[in-house]
Amino acid sequence: MKINKINQYKRENVDVFIKHRWFSMFIDAHGETFNLGIADGYYISEEDDIIGLITYKIDKKEMEILSLDSCHEYIGIGTKLINSVIKEAKKQGCSKITLITTNDNVHAILFYQKRGFDIVEFNRNAINKARKRKPEIPLTGMYGIPIRHEIKMELVI
Repeated sequence: MKINKINQYKRENVDVFIKHRWFSMFIDAHGETFNLGIADGYYISEEDDIIGLITYKIDKKEMEILSLDSCHEYIGIGTKLINSVIKEAKKQGCSKITLITTNDNVHAILFYQKRGFDIVEFNRNAINKARKRKPEIPLTGMYGIPIRHEIKMELVI
């Protein structure tokens, strides 16, 4: 597995991966829409295939993870990507890393907590509001759980 920083000039494969995983180049979080097609990040490849991707943005001294995808769970892809952005955040002088996940994404909540992230905010019915901007957000997610709320997590570095 090889970790690569996203190169903005050669990102065609990254964009194809994003569209395949998210069905769009845009995500919605905390009332904002983000274009993953211009986001910084890292990806892991095996041969010519991308098997993991993390995107982020930095605003002032705070990094926000926008997306994290792994094609194969429990083999360290997500952990390697998280470690890469932690290293990048430190290099950029960031004081914390934040992210938004949804109430149905119990795997993400467990994953991030095991890596030192803490739940710092709960935005009730935020996804219902986001559907007005992005109607393709499904009504139900993992385990048939209705997707309604945003959960903000944070790692102080």
